Amino acid sequence: MSAPLLFGCLWVLASAVTAMLPMRQQMLPGITLLVAAPVLLVWIGWVHGWLWLALGLFAFLSMFRNPLRYFLRRALGRPAPLPKELEK
Repeated sequence: MSAPLLFGCLWVLASAVTAMLPMRQQMLPGITLLVAAPVLLVWIGWVHGWLWLALGLFAFLSMFRNPLRYFLRRALGRPAPLPKELEK
């Protein structure tokens, strides 16, 4: 097994563990996974080809659609309400 695929498998396991955490405890590991994913996807695409990059990117966008939508709204200056679980 190649190194990018091994790290990809570890990333998937880490994301599954993060998803099982309560919402308030998901922030730090979730942001870490969000930042690491593009680097990992490019590495996988570089070694195994663009098709695997495209499939991984589709899965990544599917899993992180809400955080990405939140950050996009913030970047565009639009209101981006937090989920009720994160409000104090």
